Amino acid sequence: MKYVILLIGFILLIKSADFFVVGASSIAKALNIPTIIIGLTIVAFGTSAPEAAVSISAAMKGQNDIAIANVVGSNIFNILCVLGISAIIAPVKVQKTTIIKEFPFALLASLVLLILSHDIKFQGYNENALTRSDGLMLFALFSIFMYYLLEMALSSKEEMDVDQGSSRDPIAKSILLSIGGIIGIIIGGNLVVDSATNIAIDLGMSENLVGLTIVSIGTSLPELVTSVVAARKGESDIAIGNIIGSNIFNILFVLGSSSIIHTIHVQPIVFVDMIIMLIVTAITYIFAISKKQVNRFEGIILTGTYIAYMVFIIIRQ
Repeated sequence: MKYVILLIGFILLIKSADFFVVGASSIAKALNIPTIIIGLTIVAFGTSAPEAAVSISAAMKGQNDIAIANVVGSNIFNILCVLGISAIIAPVKVQKTTIIKEFPFALLASLVLLILSHDIKFQGYNENALTRSDGLMLFALFSIFMYYLLEMALSSKEEMDVDQGSSRDPIAKSILLSIGGIIGIIIGGNLVVDSATNIAIDLGMSENLVGLTIVSIGTSLPELVTSVVAARKGESDIAIGNIIGSNIFNILFVLGSSSIIHTIHVQPIVFVDMIIMLIVTAITYIFAISKKQVNRFEGIILTGTYIAYMVFIIIRQ
């Protein structure tokens, strides 16, 4: 039955992501909002809903390993696997503003997480933890990011003649598609995570390994299917915006909320994964700067690196 539920979850994810991308891109075009904004906000935050639900729930239950490993593992998966597979399907173009602002902000968020959680090294404490004050700092950065997106959205809007009467139905349809899509993505993601986690635990995997593999991959499936569908449809802005926005949202909002609700104690082994997250984000940033896109060859490199990372953490455990 667990395998049947897993299959149903995958089918629901893929179909819902298709509806969601179509609806989100249609809303952007109808309201003359740059699709990169839609990708960085509605799409990114929507597809990160499973990460938020899993990490916050895990923090409340005191399951620290799953709470933080889920986010770190998801971000590594997003950069290496989601972007890698999307680029293999079709080269993902990266706008100048994304290279100058959004990508560096994602790097900053990763670096801040590493510093705030490594209390023994940077603050001289007896243990490493993300405390309530750390969570508030992450939330403050998230507020700055949201303010920047709002400013960019307002400044990017161009004047255009739109017949409001004739545009209501398409916009309403697009909104319904987006809402239905995100609901399906969340439900599908939960089905996949729950069934896959139960299967993994039955196989004797540790909580940290489950968090870095099954849970993080499962909660990132919405990002994967959404970005892949977007890349296939030629919506590069939604594909890259979804990935970068999700990573920023995961660190600043998800871990910010989780640590405010309950202090998250961080195991030393997780810092290796945080450093890997920082390094692969930097490497991908270099790929984006070089040709203002991530091409198929670079996508193969990213995907191959993720496979190597999976082998590494399994052997480590």
